[in-house]
Amino acid sequence: MINAHSQQNAPSQRWCPRPDSKMAQVLHLLGQKDGVALADLGELTGWQPHSIRAALSGLRKRGYAVEHAIRDGVACYYLIGAAQ
Repeated sequence: MINAHSQQNAPSQRWCPRPDSKMAQVLHLLGQKDGVALADLGELTGWQPHSIRAALSGLRKRGYAVEHAIRDGVACYYLIGAAQ
């Protein structure tokens, strides 16, 4: 028996949110060249910063390569492999 949690999800098997959901909008913004600031994600979703970070952690657990960087003192998040 294969433990599904021990393997990274292949891109073709990756979880995808409903197209009209907030999480789909979050993924869209994360995929942009410069990523997205934490404050912008909060404005889009109405979520508190700790909830946004929990959602990003959940995306990582589902196989998405979400990273963050500090740009001009602002935390920005982006997907590894997004169009550069």
